[in-house]
Amino acid sequence: DRETWDKKLDFMLSCIGYAVGLGNIWRFPYLCYKNGGGAFLIPYFIFLLICGIPLFFLELSFGQFGALGPAAIWKIAPIFKGVGYCMMFISFVVCIYYNVIIAYSLHFIFNSFTSVVPWSTCGNYWNSKFCRTNTLPEITRIKIQPLCVKTIKFPSIPQYRTKVLRLTDSIDNIGGIQWELMGLLVLAWIIVFVCLFKGVKWSGKVVYFTATFPYVVLFILLIRGSMEEGAINGIHYYLTPNITKLQDVKVWSDAAVQIFYSLGAAWGVLLSYSSLNKFHNNVYRDALSICVVNCCTSFLAGFVVFSVLGALAYQTGRDIADVVDQGAGLAFVAYPAAVANLPIAPLWAFLFFFMLLNLGLDSQFGMIEGVVSGLLDEFPIFKRNRVKFLAGLCFIQFLLAIPMVTESGMYWVTLIDWYASGFPLMCAAVCEITCIAWVYGVDRFLYDIKCMIGRTPFLWQWWKATWSFITPLCILLIMVAHLCFYSPVTYNKIAYPSWAEVVGWMAAMFSIMMIPGWAIYQLL
Repeated sequence: DRETWDKKLDFMLSCIGYAVGLGNIWRFPYLCYKNGGGAFLIPYFIFLLICGIPLFFLELSFGQFGALGPAAIWKIAPIFKGVGYCMMFISFVVCIYYNVIIAYSLHFIFNSFTSVVPWSTCGNYWNSKFCRTNTLPEITRIKIQPLCVKTIKFPSIPQYRTKVLRLTDSIDNIGGIQWELMGLLVLAWIIVFVCLFKGVKWSGKVVYFTATFPYVVLFILLIRGSMEEGAINGIHYYLTPNITKLQDVKVWSDAAVQIFYSLGAAWGVLLSYSSLNKFHNNVYRDALSICVVNCCTSFLAGFVVFSVLGALAYQTGRDIADVVDQGAGLAFVAYPAAVANLPIAPLWAFLFFFMLLNLGLDSQFGMIEGVVSGLLDEFPIFKRNRVKFLAGLCFIQFLLAIPMVTESGMYWVTLIDWYASGFPLMCAAVCEITCIAWVYGVDRFLYDIKCMIGRTPFLWQWWKATWSFITPLCILLIMVAHLCFYSPVTYNKIAYPSWAEVVGWMAAMFSIMMIPGWAIYQLL
C-alpha cells in the first residue's frame, strides 16, 4: 500500500519546486553570459527539445505506470535494477552537501536582521586593508585605474570567506569545526525532517509556500533591480547575442549539461513523485508544463541577477566581467555586495537568502523522498517505523556532512559536487532510456501511456524517435564532451592534491558500478 497525493496541485508544485533549484538562479545566467548571451538560447532550446523534455516525460510516465519507487520499479527488467540503486546513491550523496548550502543561507538570513547588513561595511574584524565599500565617488569611477579596481575587495568577500567559511589554505589542512555552521546544519536537518516525517501528505502542503514564494521574490527583485542606475547595462551583457560563439563546441556542451541538470531527471525523484499519482493522471500535460515553467524560471532569473550586477558594476567602476560569478560566488559574494547599496538593504538581503532557502529545501525534499521511498519499497519492514527510519537517515547524512562544516568545508563541498553528480547521472540516464526503449520496448511503453491518459500521445512518432535514438545518442555525446573537457577539481583557482581527486572519482565510480554490479549479481 502506497500513499498518494491529496491533490493534483500537490504533485505539480512538488515537481516544480524540485526541478527549479539553485542552479536556475546561480548557474544558468552565468552560462548565458559566458556563452554568447542570447545566442546561448539557441543550443539551450534545441537540447531542451531533443533531450530534456523527452527524458523528463519518459521518467514521469515510467514512475506513474509502475507506481513503485526508484529501485522496485525495475521489475520490468531486473538486470537493470542497479540503475535505481545508482540514482538513489547519487541523491543520498548530494543531500549531504546540499544541506550545507542551506546552512550558509540560514547564516545570511540571520545576519540580515540588523539595521545595516554586516557585509556592507569595512570596519569588521574579518576585513582586510584592501576592503572598500561598494560605492565609489563619481570622479573615482571615471578615473580609477583598472588594476586598482581589481585590487579592491567587496566587504562581502571577506564576510563569506573569512567569517562564514574561515577557509584554510587547502583541503589538506582540515582546520577545526565551525560551531556556528554546525548549529545551522542541525537546524537545516531539523527543518527537512519536520517537513517530511508525515510523508507527502504534509510535504505536499509545504510546497504551496516553498515552491511559489521564490517567484514572488524574483519579480520583486527584478522590479527593484531595474530601477538602479546601470541595471540596463547588466541586462545588455546578459542578452546581447554573439553568434560566433555557436562555433565553439564548449557552448553546445554547456547548454546540454545545463538542460540535463536543471530538469532533474535520473535522480530517482521524478520516479518517486510520479509513482504517487493516480493511474489515469494526464502525465503528458504535466511533463510539458513543468519543463516550460522550469526553463522560463531560468530565463527570468537571468534578468534578476544581471540587472543587480549591472548596478553593482556601475557603482564600483568595474566592468561587469569583474563582478559576474556563478555558484556560491554569485549567491554569497556578488549578489550580497549588490543589494548592500539598495535602500532598506536588510530587507532585500533577507528576501534573497530566504528565496535561496526555499529553493534549496524543495530540491532537498525531493532527493530525500526519492531515497526513502526507494528503500521502503525494497525493505517493507521499515514502513512500520517510517518516522524512525527517516530520522536515522537524516542523522547519518548529518554525520557525513561534519567535514563540510570545518574550516576546509568548502573544499569538500566542491569536491563532492564536482564528481558525485555529473558523470554518474548521465550513466544512469542512458541506461534508463535504453532499457525502456530497447529492452522493455518503446511500442509497449507508448501503449502503457495510452492506457493512462486515454489516448496516444500527440506526435507519438517524435517521442518514439527521441527515446529510441536521438535522446540516448545525445546523452552519450554529452558524456563524451564531459570527458573531453574534463578538468581537475579546483576551488578559487586552488588545485586539489591527487588523493582528493582519487576520493572524488571513487565517489563517482561507486554509484556507477552499482549498474554492472547488480547485473552480474542477477546473472549469477
